[in-house]
Amino acid sequence: MTTLKERLEADLRVAMKARDPIRRETIRLSLAAIHNEEVARRGALDDAAALQVLGRQAKMRRESIEAFTKGDRPELAAKETAELAVLESYLPAQLGLAEIETAAKRVIAETGASGTGAQGKVMQTVMAELRGKADGKVVAQVVTRLLSGGG
Repeated sequence: MTTLKERLEADLRVAMKARDPIRRETIRLSLAAIHNEEVARRGALDDAAALQVLGRQAKMRRESIEAFTKGDRPELAAKETAELAVLESYLPAQLGLAEIETAAKRVIAETGASGTGAQGKVMQTVMAELRGKADGKVVAQVVTRLLSGGG
C-alpha cells in the first residue's frame, strides 16, 4: 500500500511525461508544502497529516478564487479552479449540505445547545467529526442557521 506522498510523487512523474503544466505545478507545490510540514515536525507525515496539508492548500485555492472573482480577474480564477480540481482528486469527497445539516442537528440535540451563543461549542464538536469532509464555512453557515431558528 502506497502512502499519499508516494502517490503524489508517482503522479508528478506522470504529469511531467504528459506535459500537463497545471497538474505538474499543483503537485509540486503540494509536495513542497508536505516537505515543509515534515521539516517543521522533524519527521515524516502520515497520510492523515498529509491530507491536512492538502486541505489547507485547497482552502487557499478557494480563497484565491473568491478574491480573483471579486477582483474581476477571470483568467487567474480559472487557473486556481484548475489547481483546486487537481487537489480535490486527492482529498476525501466533501459532504453535501443535507449530510452536514444532519450532523449539526444531531450535535445540537446531544449538547442541548440553543441560541447563537452556543455556536462555538457546536462548531467545535461538528468540525471534529467532519474535519476534512466538509468546508468549515459551510458548516458555520448551517450551524448559525439552525441555532438562530432557521432550521
